[in-house]
Amino acid sequence: MTPPLIHAGKVRELYDVGNGLLLMVASDRVSAYDVVFEEPIPEKGRVLTAMTAFWVHELADVAPGTVLTADPAEIAARVPEAALLSSARWSTMDGRALLVRRAEMLPIECIVRGYLAGQAYDEYAASGTVHGAPMPEGLRLADRLSEPMFTPATKAEEGHDLNIGFDDAADIVGRAAAERAREISLNLYARAAARAAAAGFVLADTKFELGYVDGELCLCDEVVTPDSSRLWPTDQVVPGTTPPAFDKQPLRDWAAKSGWDKRPPPPELPPEVVRSTSERYVAAYERVTGRRLADWYGARR
Repeated sequence: MTPPLIHAGKVRELYDVGNGLLLMVASDRVSAYDVVFEEPIPEKGRVLTAMTAFWVHELADVAPGTVLTADPAEIAARVPEAALLSSARWSTMDGRALLVRRAEMLPIECIVRGYLAGQAYDEYAASGTVHGAPMPEGLRLADRLSEPMFTPATKAEEGHDLNIGFDDAADIVGRAAAERAREISLNLYARAAARAAAAGFVLADTKFELGYVDGELCLCDEVVTPDSSRLWPTDQVVPGTTPPAFDKQPLRDWAAKSGWDKRPPPPELPPEVVRSTSERYVAAYERVTGRRLADWYGARR
């Protein structure tokens, strides 16, 4: 029997394979402004999966991860019915699938910001605050913050997530859980930012997903990928300007300048935007991890 599909997101599909386990499969789809484009980004799903597997192992001493394996042979042995799965969103699961433990997810996004960018910069420019917290005057786009900030957000079933303050997060999940989530997230960010710096990148911000497994908060979903993070080349960060990004921000910038009203249907992505986005994703993985994507499962031979 085919495992039931329990969630289909913009990029991933999640299947219940029984015994408290889930199969998470990443496609090559890309979204901007909450709209999925028709054109896939080659290798994107493999990058997201390989990078998540790398970071879960790298950060295991900070917070246990839910990932059990990405090895297609092990997945097939443990979940034989996975061979029955197919999707128009991915041609093969090899290199795109993670077998994970099911978690009771915290209903908040655990975002950590080390630099002023994105929605945080827009809010600061408008009101001098970040997630409602007053900030020093005179900060510029891409300025490093005095210390990393835990800036949670709600998880919206439809539409955009809503940036909230820490007290709002505590009202949603309870103060003890919010404090533990903040502690874990800041520690995860510090470790990931140090590793990124060693590879010549600034980790400007990133989003973590946390959930309970056997009463312990664990690291779930994707981890420090180009979809969930801003990665900037260290030597090209100039405060006051938008740094070149090894993520999907350049695609978002192209979409914003195209005249599109940010509602479905999206415009057609030019081949050069597709190609350059794919190249940035692969480069981010290879530079941060020191590994070749060609050596990851599912490589085209």
